[in-house]
Amino acid sequence: MRKPLFVAAVVLVVLATALTVSFARTRSITQPTSFRVIEHGVTDVVTDIGKKEDSQGDIFSWYNPVYDDTDTTKVGHDQGDCIRVSTSKGAWECRWLTFLNGRGSIMVEGVFYDAKDSTLAVTGGTGEFDNARGTMALSALSGGRYNFDFQLLP
Repeated sequence: MRKPLFVAAVVLVVLATALTVSFARTRSITQPTSFRVIEHGVTDVVTDIGKKEDSQGDIFSWYNPVYDDTDTTKVGHDQGDCIRVSTSKGAWECRWLTFLNGRGSIMVEGVFYDAKDSTLAVTGGTGEFDNARGTMALSALSGGRYNFDFQLLP
């Protein structure tokens, strides 16, 4: 009678240990990682605040699909907002999350220009990217699409 109880107790301890280890394991970035996704700016909206037309304080917001680097497969979406900080320089101060299906999200913050490329700071993430830091280079393509080139560090 004691032997079956002992065996059952050992099996339970082994299972509990295995489950604890599997849940405790992280999928965090362990080495420098770079990749590109392509955003399709199909839901971009600018809300006028204060003066009519383009003016300081206006809000730019979106929830857009994101595709792989070949621009053929949807791999997630991004969502965020910006505040117009300078109409003469065409500058917005922005923050947004890029969600990659099954992998997690990456938070970026920085300047977006109407007519030139920019580099934003990666300020964190979730899932596979929970320890991410680094940069995201933003460059415009045709048809309201944008390259997001992530350079992530652990």
